[in-house]
Amino acid sequence: MHVGGVRTALYAWLYARKHGGKFILRIEDTDKAREVEGSIGHIMESLKWLGIDWDESIDVGGPYEPYLQSARLDSHRRYAEQLLAAGFAYPDPYTEADVEGFRKQAEVEKRPFLFRDHRPETLTEWNGVSPLRFKVPIIKRYEWEDVVFGKLSAGEEALDDFILIKSDGYPTYNFAHVVDDIEMKITHVMRAQEFIPSTPKFLSLYDALDQKPPIFATLPPILNETGNKKLGKRDGAKDVLDYREEGILPEAMMNFLALLGWHPAGDQEVFTPEDLVREFSLERVQKSGAQFDTAKLRHLNREHLRTLPDDAFLKEAALTTPDEARLMRALPLIRERAYTLLEAREIFEGELGFLFTAPALDRTVLLAKAKEGGEAAATSHLETLMAHIEALPDGAVSDEVKAALMPYADTIPKEAGGRGAALWPLRYALSGAERSPDPFSLIHVLGREESLARVRAAIALI
Repeated sequence: MHVGGVRTALYAWLYARKHGGKFILRIEDTDKAREVEGSIGHIMESLKWLGIDWDESIDVGGPYEPYLQSARLDSHRRYAEQLLAAGFAYPDPYTEADVEGFRKQAEVEKRPFLFRDHRPETLTEWNGVSPLRFKVPIIKRYEWEDVVFGKLSAGEEALDDFILIKSDGYPTYNFAHVVDDIEMKITHVMRAQEFIPSTPKFLSLYDALDQKPPIFATLPPILNETGNKKLGKRDGAKDVLDYREEGILPEAMMNFLALLGWHPAGDQEVFTPEDLVREFSLERVQKSGAQFDTAKLRHLNREHLRTLPDDAFLKEAALTTPDEARLMRALPLIRERAYTLLEAREIFEGELGFLFTAPALDRTVLLAKAKEGGEAAATSHLETLMAHIEALPDGAVSDEVKAALMPYADTIPKEAGGRGAALWPLRYALSGAERSPDPFSLIHVLGREESLARVRAAIALI
């Protein structure tokens, strides 16, 4: 389930939910040569993860069962026989070699190959086994109104006799989806732009069946990050569940996909699913391609992460430690750095792992800010700061810690290293890292006793 297919489902779902309609999940599985085991479950899992539910499908049933296309063969055959009786279908008498010969002949004559130019003069009765081909009733220019693209049209070159029922007994997509849409009383169909050239075929089939076509809404393509072509696997296109594994929230993914081709009326950028249902309209879907932007997806995910309650954040990111109180104090430091749940986990285990496991210190790094022979001065600074830490109330917040320690750090003259002469060894003693949050935040998270223990270890190392 790549992002293009999921976005199509999302727009249909948003439209149905906004207008009190029904969103139908129909599994179109009549191309057996391309069927992949487990794909139906994967489709349903992908949509469920995003929060896209359905009113009718193979798992919940509905008034127009079955919703598995391969289980609707009797219905497809009934419509095929209707077309036969009306003279709008005929058995295909040609072999693959015959058709290839027709194609080569068209190439030599420099004209488009159209199967309708080779209709057999004498039609045999269909035996139900050979392929059945649609006979276009009227060769004309078709015009239709598209909700997004406006008035569209295509000429005679877009119409041709196409296969309705294949030799394996299964209908083609071109035939089956029209029959199923009629049977299920589908009112609106949203499709990708590449279906525009095929629409005259569908309209011709509706005419032959004397049925009114649904309303069409064509969606713009999703382009790669540079915007110069349609997003594909070579451009990093991924299955939507890959984003779940990377720690993207479903609400953020839905928000991001909705904005890939749809412009809200105002400047709002962060939407909840409820917001999207309320604000979505096909009239604001753009005609031009929508550029995929990973940075924007990460930004939106971070915004949605900020609204996640702490307990939910811990659960989703799988953050656990025996010292739950310390973890809760560390959580703001983790949350402000993480754009995804996976990054939160990596920060917890890596960048900020020292908060939960005392680090090994390097004496050279510890004394990096000390002047030559400044071991005694560094020791004195740490001992003085330690006395101030001991005087702190247990559970002091960062601002309280800063208010208690900074006055001393500010007394150190520049020629003696300034405040860095005291704060650098303190921060390194607490973190064992050359880059870390400020020491005041670290003392708040570690707590008074653990902070004192780490400072004592640094003094002993000096």
